[in-house]
Amino acid sequence: MFTKTHVAGAILLSGTLFLAGGCGYKTDPVPPDSIVPQAIEDLRYSVSEKGVTLTWTFPKETIRGTDLSDIAAFDVYRAVVPMNDYCPTCPIPFGDAIQIAGGVVDPEADRMGTYETALLRSGHKYFFKVNARTSWWAASADSNIISFVWHIPARGPQGLTAEAADSSATISWQPVTTLMDGQNVTYPMLYQVQRSKDNKGFNNIGKAKAETKFVDSALNNGETYYYKVQSILMVDGNPVSGGISESVSIAAVDQTPPAPPTGITVVETATGNKIFWDKSQEADVKGYRVYRRSGTAKTSKQIGDVSGVYSIFEDKKVSADGSYYYSVTAYDQTEPTNESEKSQEASIRH
Repeated sequence: MFTKTHVAGAILLSGTLFLAGGCGYKTDPVPPDSIVPQAIEDLRYSVSEKGVTLTWTFPKETIRGTDLSDIAAFDVYRAVVPMNDYCPTCPIPFGDAIQIAGGVVDPEADRMGTYETALLRSGHKYFFKVNARTSWWAASADSNIISFVWHIPARGPQGLTAEAADSSATISWQPVTTLMDGQNVTYPMLYQVQRSKDNKGFNNIGKAKAETKFVDSALNNGETYYYKVQSILMVDGNPVSGGISESVSIAAVDQTPPAPPTGITVVETATGNKIFWDKSQEADVKGYRVYRRSGTAKTSKQIGDVSGVYSIFEDKKVSADGSYYYSVTAYDQTEPTNESEKSQEASIRH
């Protein structure tokens, strides 16, 4: 027979056991910030007729900013959605992690991680993300997510050429007509121009267009630029990145001449005629050329070449009873030089 005391004791004991059973971890242990890698931010992909290759840079620091010596592994997550079922606002259904071996972190250079797969189906949209681990319980936050619609991609453009102009370059190429497996292109084709200043890191410039010519304006004259072009197949409105052309280099050429000199005057001296003009204020003026015509001649001939630091020239080959007409041009430092129009003439009669 239970008394009130027995019942109270039973309730107290039950509560004690319940509390004791609640001790311990309810979730996975949280690793310290000193070993959690920074998130990967440069996940990218390239395609071929065989499949897709993902690449990314090894993290070098923890989220606290301390140096990492090695990465134990990378977790690659993939999601596949048939285009007929794709919902832009729905959560991405990533599957289980695919583990890729890590390695030693090079503090002096960027080490790249890679993952390749040929298990792709046409008409499906693929999503990938990656995180880095220093141990089974210390993983970085997810990387940026890359996505693409799979279809056999188009070949890279051929016959890339570049034509230099003043502060610009015109890039041209042949249209792409076949896929990487040799089949004919049956979908609309676009082209994305890429530019680099060191022939290594290429960035897209402008938007992908159907034209096979691109004019890149506002370049710095004298500097070398490198270009590539990537084909993009538009499959039912979805871009499928294709092959990339070989690179071509070009240096924009200054084709703008200086302004004609002003303030031309001529004075007779004991030894000839001295010609004066106002010194140009343009920074790239290298020198001046002096022209003369005499008497009733309609054309002038160059009689002198003067350094850009001077604005005077003496013509000693004159006769005592002649009439002379002088003009001056300015030219810049470009090779070949850009020469200005002739200045207004200054005349003198002996």
